[in-house]
Amino acid sequence: MGRLDGKVALVTGAASGIGNACARRFAEEGAEVAGLDVAASERWKPAAGRKTSFHVADVRDEVAVSRAVAAALAAHGAIDVLVNAAGVSSYGVAHEVDAEEWDRVLDINLKGSYLVAKHVLPAMMARRSGSIIHVASVEGFDGVSGQLAYNASKGGVVLMTKNMALDYATYGIRVNCLCPGLIETPLTAPVMTLPALLEQMRSFHAMERFGKPEEVAAAALFLASDDASFVTGHPLVVDGGWLAGRRLRVTDL
Repeated sequence: MGRLDGKVALVTGAASGIGNACARRFAEEGAEVAGLDVAASERWKPAAGRKTSFHVADVRDEVAVSRAVAAALAAHGAIDVLVNAAGVSSYGVAHEVDAEEWDRVLDINLKGSYLVAKHVLPAMMARRSGSIIHVASVEGFDGVSGQLAYNASKGGVVLMTKNMALDYATYGIRVNCLCPGLIETPLTAPVMTLPALLEQMRSFHAMERFGKPEEVAAAALFLASDDASFVTGHPLVVDGGWLAGRRLRVTDL
């Protein structure tokens, strides 16, 4: 018996990375999964034997999002869980980032999560139950130089999570977010090509390694399941010890 038997999950960013790992893990745990991404892809396909559907939409486009959510509801009859994993990275400081890049990052990472939740919520409210999981980042808590737009977008996701948790708790809807450290996905691939930066970023994690998408999906499974029935408004950190602080090797001195 799976932890999500009888539930339907809509996962954005389902074609790769954390979204793909969530889609696969949820299907393994018994859920029907509706994937949503900006382009069609066969890579997202979750476990065989589970009912699935895939919907193409740019999360910045409210009309496209509305149609995709309606199609997912028509295909599955309900949406019990939403994972907002669609996202992009960005690099640059304030005087160098142009307005178009700022808008692109904020529109996908923050506005996109809001738009998908906006169109999923009425069905959840009608059933008076649901779990919404936004994907934020440790960089929503800690500033990292050279990533102004990305950090701002993820900080916004953390606070949006808390607001939504307050607004929808009386409908039986829980709203949480995941705050990963550096996870090995296509999004972080550029870091992997820069040895000096790679080692510096690795040192930020007390466990001295980067995370796997499957490790974030395991945390998402907890928040999606009834095991988290009394958890809402919580930014769940999955960061290998990034936010624990900076370790001094005192024992080596």
